[in-house]
Amino acid sequence: MAQGGHNVGKMSEETFDYICTPCNRENKTFEAVKYCVECKDYCCQSCMDSHKKYSPLFGHSFLEVGHGKQAGKQSTNSSEFATERCSIHKGKIVDMYCETHGTVGCYACIAKDHKSCPESHIHSVSDMLDSLFKLSDTQQTNSRLRQMIASMGTLGDSTDTRLEALNKARKETLDQIEIFQRVLESMLRKASESSQNEVEKVYQKLKNEILQNKRIIDDTSDALRDTSNKLNKSAANRAQQFVCSKIAEKDIKEAEQAMMKLQMTDENTDVEMSFHPDHKLKDYVQGLHGIGEVQATKKKRTDLYKLKNSRDINIKVYSDTKDCYSLGSCLTDDHHLLITDRDNKKVKRFDIHTLTFVDDCVLEGFPLGICCISKQEVAVGCRDPNMIQFVSIGNKMIPTSKIDTSHKCFGMAMKKDNLYVTDDGSSMFIYDMSGTKLRTITHDAAGNKLFTFSTQIAINENGNKMFVGNYHDGFVCFDGKENHQFTVKDNDVKSSVGVCRDGRGNVFVAGDHSHKVVQFNEDGKKVGVVVKQENGIEHPKSICFHPNTNRIFVTMLGSDILKMYEFE
Repeated sequence: MAQGGHNVGKMSEETFDYICTPCNRENKTFEAVKYCVECKDYCCQSCMDSHKKYSPLFGHSFLEVGHGKQAGKQSTNSSEFATERCSIHKGKIVDMYCETHGTVGCYACIAKDHKSCPESHIHSVSDMLDSLFKLSDTQQTNSRLRQMIASMGTLGDSTDTRLEALNKARKETLDQIEIFQRVLESMLRKASESSQNEVEKVYQKLKNEILQNKRIIDDTSDALRDTSNKLNKSAANRAQQFVCSKIAEKDIKEAEQAMMKLQMTDENTDVEMSFHPDHKLKDYVQGLHGIGEVQATKKKRTDLYKLKNSRDINIKVYSDTKDCYSLGSCLTDDHHLLITDRDNKKVKRFDIHTLTFVDDCVLEGFPLGICCISKQEVAVGCRDPNMIQFVSIGNKMIPTSKIDTSHKCFGMAMKKDNLYVTDDGSSMFIYDMSGTKLRTITHDAAGNKLFTFSTQIAINENGNKMFVGNYHDGFVCFDGKENHQFTVKDNDVKSSVGVCRDGRGNVFVAGDHSHKVVQFNEDGKKVGVVVKQENGIEHPKSICFHPNTNRIFVTMLGSDILKMYEFE
């Protein structure tokens, strides 16, 4: 039955399958022609037209009154219709489901992003609700949401703590700068006072000399005036006049000599005082960009890392023809893990967030050690042929230039544009970037041999400490000038190969034959064992630590598995 307007008399509710909800609230009965998703009401034609008049109602979505319902059974349960609006296509309802990807979207999203998916896998949420919806899945998702909210809350608290610590560190750093500024000001003030005292010293010396000359002039003038008076008074006595005249001639002669002497001395010349600043000091201060260096260093950690969980990552890829044998690894600034695969002659790149393979590149020689030399390039140590191979790590990894060497290149590290290279033998070499060998280190200051088999290298942030694996004898520590500091021997690091740092004052050393990773502080004191054989580690070769996630990545002898250990 057609509706003629709201002035039509009230009809019986049983006449229609669906009645208009807003009109029914006013005790009127009209046939509903659509269902408003946002209002969650059935609407007659007149109420639908009202949606076009009023801004708050404009843009609401309508469904057919029988959508997802059996005719004759009006329901006020609005949960059968999706109401979420698409964040991309404003105004459209998210009411479609792609079974292939397990995602929902509006009609435009599905049409754009899922056009390659089988049509049989695209469903209307309302039409397939009975088969799609499982309360247990929703409860499980809700539980995971609560867990994630709690985890984010914990992380947020940790972030607040870090921000508070950072603010405190900022204040302390500014206080240190102010204290140092006061020290400099005090030193400058003392230097200035010293110059002022020197002015007074020179002034007093010159003043005394001038005053002494003035006294001589005054005394001579007084003597001459006295002689003149006597000569004038002797006019009536020729004998006295003669005597006074001769005395006057003598005094004049002495005065002439005194005047000549005074005129010839420096003390009697015009004197000017002037200050000549130390321009070297001025130029030095002028060239300063600050009164010191500000560094952001991670807070030192002195306690033993505790293992939280671990994961196996398969590092063998489809193009490999042999089992993997990784002896070197490093982390890049863009959070990728690079590992060498000796037997497949490759460098492989993995995403440490998703723990998935990204790409690889094939090298001429057998790759052993590896280190980052910039954000876009790494250096790879090789044998057969012996060389340092540079590899670009942009969108694709590409071998570029190389440095030929007379020795095998095992461990690799970089500091101040110099490459440090071990040979898995008795030496460590230092090269500049042009390939010039700058130095070979084999013995300590007393002439004792340093290495049995030199392996991997780790250098701290300040560059004032270097740690080198020493296969039969633990590891060796050098200072910033490559002077031997100490050698650590420990039964838990039998046959040490892998060495890395956490950036918080700790060194990790992997024992090939002890099947352990051991934590030491930078002074060589053992903190404890962080990974043991029962944790799934066998013959560890290379290790590298990601400080932001407290994860250590371990490659193992002839294994296709990379171990990832996460610590508290």
